[in-house]
Amino acid sequence: MSISQAITCKAVVCWGKGEPWKVEEIQVEPPKATEVRVKMLYASICHTDFLFSTGFPLPLFPRVLGHEGVGVVESVGDEVKEFKEGDIVIPTYIGECKKCENCTSEMANLCLKHPFTINGLMPDGSSRMSIRGQKLYHLFTCSTMAEYTVVDANYAVKVDPGIDLSLAGFLSCGYSSGFGAAWKEFKVEKGSSVAVFGLGAVGLGVVDGARIQGAAKIIGIDKNPYRKDKGEAFGMTDFINPDDEPNKSISELVKEMTHGTGVDYGFECTGVTSLLSEALEATKLGKGKVMAIGAAMEDKVPLNFLAIALGRNLKGTIFGGIKTKSELPIILDKCKNKQLQVDQLLTHQVMLEDLDEAIKLLKQPDCVKVPPLLLETVVGSEW
Repeated sequence: MSISQAITCKAVVCWGKGEPWKVEEIQVEPPKATEVRVKMLYASICHTDFLFSTGFPLPLFPRVLGHEGVGVVESVGDEVKEFKEGDIVIPTYIGECKKCENCTSEMANLCLKHPFTINGLMPDGSSRMSIRGQKLYHLFTCSTMAEYTVVDANYAVKVDPGIDLSLAGFLSCGYSSGFGAAWKEFKVEKGSSVAVFGLGAVGLGVVDGARIQGAAKIIGIDKNPYRKDKGEAFGMTDFINPDDEPNKSISELVKEMTHGTGVDYGFECTGVTSLLSEALEATKLGKGKVMAIGAAMEDKVPLNFLAIALGRNLKGTIFGGIKTKSELPIILDKCKNKQLQVDQLLTHQVMLEDLDEAIKLLKQPDCVKVPPLLLETVVGSEW
């Protein structure tokens, strides 16, 4: 057991719906019995951080943002056996007990004992963060954009210190969600064809996963022309910029590249809900499969019923179907052995106090991930 006190440190706080993010001094409590307190080393900005700062799906403020990152265990609760001080860990937003119906199934990665939550609180219903005496909400079970954070040990994964830690943080959401969708969820078949809607970190993860699985044709779709070179670095074989053909739908453009049949697999990585029907239409009749990965701001989405009725399949996923304790380490090992192109995500590095500059960089067309260093840390983007 580690005996520790509350720590005052810096964190990125959103005070209300649509309000600008601020770097504030906050207080982080010691870990309780089943928890660890982590000194964050790298933390990345994701599309979901912006989504939650709009108040969707729950308007819980003030909130400490961040759910991608990697850090070192500073202290542990007295019931924690899996971790010790000095361990390198990734805080996660999905648990894995390895015993419940979902954890023992190949079909699901959402643990029933340690569930995916969006209420901004620890499993016991309380918070470990505060600012000037006011409770702060966490983001999922993480809040990685803080110099220190507290997570339940069931929502943390040990990391081999031999891996490049500036890249390891990228694997805790966006990239791995895309990679897992191709590698684990759909198990893309060798020689098959794939269309990827959106070439941010999620979409590039899909491209990398499809490449490793042996897909013969990987079509990347993005309105940003700078993403063409980036997609090719990950294994993309063809590129579509919808703005180049404004009088044709994306599904039409995909079919033109596939002899009129469409692709075997489609992956919607943007969260733009209208693209789900386009993705379905872009796949093969009778057997096309589409994975919805991108986080959307709408509760309900419009769908072309006929596109599904004609034998296509639509599936959603959280974290690409990856089980955090047993399967995320496999991806980390692939990264360490340079089997993945994760280093191509690292386009900028920014210090935490330069948060405003990081947000400006996110809007640059050549930016995929911005790493603001929190102490020694990174912040980036899925867009």
